[in-house]
Amino acid sequence: MKIAVIPSGFKESLSSAEVGKAIKNGLHSADESLNVKVIPMVDGGEGFAQTITQIKNGQLYTIHVQDPLGQKRKTHYGMFYENKQKVAVIEMAAIAGLRHVPMHQRNPLHTSTYGVGEAMLHALDHGAERILIGCGDSGTSDGGVGMAQAIGVRFKDKQGRNIYVHGGGAIHHIDQIDVSQVDPRILETQIDVAVNWSNILCGPKGVARVFGPQKGASPDEVEHLANNLEHLAERIKQTTGQKVAYKNGSGASGGLGAGLMAFAHATLHPRFDLIQQYLHIEPVIAQADLIITAEGCLDYQTPNGKIPAEVARIAEQYDKPVIALAGTIGKQAEFNYQSGIDAFHSIIKAPSSLDVSIEYAEQWLEECARNIFKSIQIGAKINQAQHEQSPSIKTSHHFVMQQ
Repeated sequence: MKIAVIPSGFKESLSSAEVGKAIKNGLHSADESLNVKVIPMVDGGEGFAQTITQIKNGQLYTIHVQDPLGQKRKTHYGMFYENKQKVAVIEMAAIAGLRHVPMHQRNPLHTSTYGVGEAMLHALDHGAERILIGCGDSGTSDGGVGMAQAIGVRFKDKQGRNIYVHGGGAIHHIDQIDVSQVDPRILETQIDVAVNWSNILCGPKGVARVFGPQKGASPDEVEHLANNLEHLAERIKQTTGQKVAYKNGSGASGGLGAGLMAFAHATLHPRFDLIQQYLHIEPVIAQADLIITAEGCLDYQTPNGKIPAEVARIAEQYDKPVIALAGTIGKQAEFNYQSGIDAFHSIIKAPSSLDVSIEYAEQWLEECARNIFKSIQIGAKINQAQHEQSPSIKTSHHFVMQQ
């Protein structure tokens, strides 16, 4: 049997590669003869740069750039060749991700994407001919103004004075935007951005209102951020003519998607569509007998572009069965049946704390994968037994019909 394991990572626990390895080990503990192909998947968030760089046999570069709080942090980006072109892959989460903001300092009014812009320039300094950016798991909501300042954009107040804007809470001070000093290499380079296509910058379902509370904003601060991002969208429209407020993906990573469009002339893509161009999972799915995918939490949001649902969407085209493993099964997880997932299982055996779940996630994944395949083996035996009985049943039925 050929099994394709195409998982997402478990946030703050296991990378997608680690999840895939655990599932493979569990399957082989049930049957060593299984042909298991693992393709770790990333959605633009944690592990994006490292996973793609490793799969493409590229090189990771270590750099020191500003973290969300403005402190220098050691991080990385990747570089690899694709069609004889040098491609840099930058992971927003590795630079300005929420995990880099201590719990007591989480507040998107005061976190910045400046380091993302620094990484872009560093990649260009080292010969990047194309830049791939993954947006996800951010700790910011600054509309990309931090990134913009790093690449050369200048913001001015009502008196025409240059101002430095750190965090989404200060965006209302921006009155004018000067894009004349943007590093010309940025505008000459193809920049593709993997985003959650349903995230938008403004409105009732804008990024501040949807994700602000998760990043530490109070209800009043959420409204302040939302108003500031609307203000930024207006200033961008006045300066560049671009209407970013309700563009698909504009709200990605706290509005970094909008900033990259407006100031770096980047092109936004539904994250899975873009990542597929580099990881090529469709041929593997087409040749497999069974697909196993995974993510930390499976719920009603999973069908909205998350990896298990996207994997299932492709598998459905080839009539391949899909099983999803999850750390937790959340609200209205049954929606996933409509996206092509045939069955899903939680790896957690009993009520457990988050710390315990993180500690034992790898072990539980292995055990869950093993138990699932044991169940498949039982089903195969039943089918075989029924098949062995079926000729006599069909003959008898045919005889009766003839009579």
